[in-house]
Amino acid sequence: MQIRFLQLRRMLKMKKILAVGLMMSGFVFGQVKKDTLEEKEYKLEATPYKAEKKEKPLPLSKKGQVFVFYGWNRAAYSNSDIHFSGNGYDFQLNNVSAKDRPTKFGIVYFDPSWFTVTQYNFRLGYFIKDNLALVLGIDHMKYVMNQDQTVGFSGNISDPKYAAMVQNGQVNLADEKFLTFEHTDGLNYENVGLEKYKNLVHKKNIDLVWSYGAGIGFMFPKSNVKLFGNERSDRFHVAGMGTDLRSSLNLVFWKNWMLRAEVKAGYINMWDIKTTLNNKPDKARQDFVFGQVLAGIGYTFNTKKYN
Repeated sequence: MQIRFLQLRRMLKMKKILAVGLMMSGFVFGQVKKDTLEEKEYKLEATPYKAEKKEKPLPLSKKGQVFVFYGWNRAAYSNSDIHFSGNGYDFQLNNVSAKDRPTKFGIVYFDPSWFTVTQYNFRLGYFIKDNLALVLGIDHMKYVMNQDQTVGFSGNISDPKYAAMVQNGQVNLADEKFLTFEHTDGLNYENVGLEKYKNLVHKKNIDLVWSYGAGIGFMFPKSNVKLFGNERSDRFHVAGMGTDLRSSLNLVFWKNWMLRAEVKAGYINMWDIKTTLNNKPDKARQDFVFGQVLAGIGYTFNTKKYN
């Protein structure tokens, strides 16, 4: 009886030891599992974020891009009626022809101190949207009335000397005594335009981009006028407004440099041309259509950084 009691007591001790062992093992394995999960969570947090790469956009195509351009032009003008008014006269010369006056090619085209002598163009463009640029421009054209011509006359002149030059409703301008008339220190068209761009060819280091658009601006000529032997008027003055339609081809090489060729047609109306040194009332007015071709070199770049 005593032996059985001892055996039962040993069995109870072994069960307690086994129960304690099972509890300890569960704690240990549970702790290992917890540590493992924490370690995995830590590793996920430590993984660096890889930013998505932004490819560099095509030239003359992306919002934020900028270009600058400098070139030279040739221009042509329609015939126009020029109306003169002032003290002792009020008349119109009809169907007057004119031409531009390009400077002979030479070092003057590349010497910055002489840049206003040539018929030049300047552009500064900023892409306000993809493929759409806001462009500020200066078109420095030259307008010269053809001196060797006889034109129609209507109106009146009080000075008999100059009134006698009118014969049968016409006046001959060849001897320069009646009138010399030009905007040679600049038929300056200061303009702003919107231009749409489209990439036609994309190759390594070469892009061909076409653009078209329209512009509007004011006329700021330095008119060189001598009327009836008066002292020559030669000064800058806001004389009127102009508007135009334009189209260009742009060859972009090495991603940034560009060659540009452009054609433009427009309308100019100048209602306050200074003809003498008297600010009032001496003045002239005229309107005409013009055409222009230009070419030059420019540079384009991104204002945003790309990989």
